Amino acid sequence: QVQLVESGGGLVQAGGFLRLSCTASGRSLLINSMGWYRQAPGRQRELVATIPRSGTPNYADSVKGRFAISRDSAKNTVYLQMNNLKPEDTADYYCTANVRINAFSLKDYWGQGTQVTVSA
Repeated sequence: QVQLVESGGGLVQAGGFLRLSCTASGRSLLINSMGWYRQAPGRQRELVATIPRSGTPNYADSVKGRFAISRDSAKNTVYLQMNNLKPEDTADYYCTANVRINAFSLKDYWGQGTQVTVSA
């Protein structure tokens, strides 16, 4: 069983910053990509950023230049540095990890979410 635990959410004023962390735990983890999604009230869950095991991260247009995703593969941890936060960034943020289950299968796992609130 794979578990993802997020931390770092909170309340911040517009223009401020937060850093989210997410650590995956489980036996013999082989993690491919990791990432962050968010869901605002009344809206669908949307991609924020993803980062492969090696290669270039991918960002939603709405966060490019403000957010930075990084990972420490040795610690099975992914980070999201969020700068110049805007009220429209307010949402529940979810961590995800794409994990190799066996030689033929991959599975996506999700964290429980951490709330980010940006006041105007």
